[in-house]
Amino acid sequence: MWIKICANTNLEDAQLAASLGADALGFVFAPSSRRVTVEQIAQITPHLPRTVERVGVFHTRDEDDIVRTIEQAGLSGVQLHGGVDPALAARLRARLGSGITLIQTIHWIVDASGESAGEVARQLREIAAAGVVDRVLVDSKVGAALGGTGVSFDWSAARAVLAANAGSLKLIVAGGLRPENIAEAIQALDPWGVDVASGVEAEPGRKSPDKLAAFLRNAREPRRVPG
Repeated sequence: MWIKICANTNLEDAQLAASLGADALGFVFAPSSRRVTVEQIAQITPHLPRTVERVGVFHTRDEDDIVRTIEQAGLSGVQLHGGVDPALAARLRARLGSGITLIQTIHWIVDASGESAGEVARQLREIAAAGVVDRVLVDSKVGAALGGTGVSFDWSAARAVLAANAGSLKLIVAGGLRPENIAEAIQALDPWGVDVASGVEAEPGRKSPDKLAAFLRNAREPRRVPG
């Protein structure tokens, strides 16, 4: 199970997550209470293991800004929010090369399962057909918030939709995940990976060592978690 700990704002939290076995660390450059700057992350990434992916989360469609941030902050991956744009993904792939991971985020709108099912299915097929991005992060959307809401989407409704439309895409589940429910999410959706931000925080922008450890442990060994 690939595990990404997102919305890191400081070196201590990032190093702790890496030491506990996270596969990837996320840094939010999109509007958020956990938003960071290029300068902040450029001071963090040199102190992280090279084996851990370092992913920038972007809402902008400005490819020059994304490329500049990746290069200056020492990142190894791009996570795109703000809608599916195969042309942008293709331009980024051409400029960044195969060494940079591209992750496309799509949203399952909470309290609109019927509407979300059709839109998520359409977006998955569009991404798969474009053949540029091989990882898709499915996050819950509540109102205008871009992420980090701590609210889960309807896993039972999503299971069949994801299975029928993802093809060979690597699906990453996010939204409302925490140590207490990560095993249930994995068992319900059987994703390639999982992503967590607020579910392992002590407060916005600060991780809880206990929650981090429990989340990683339960995600790696979900069948051992009482449910």
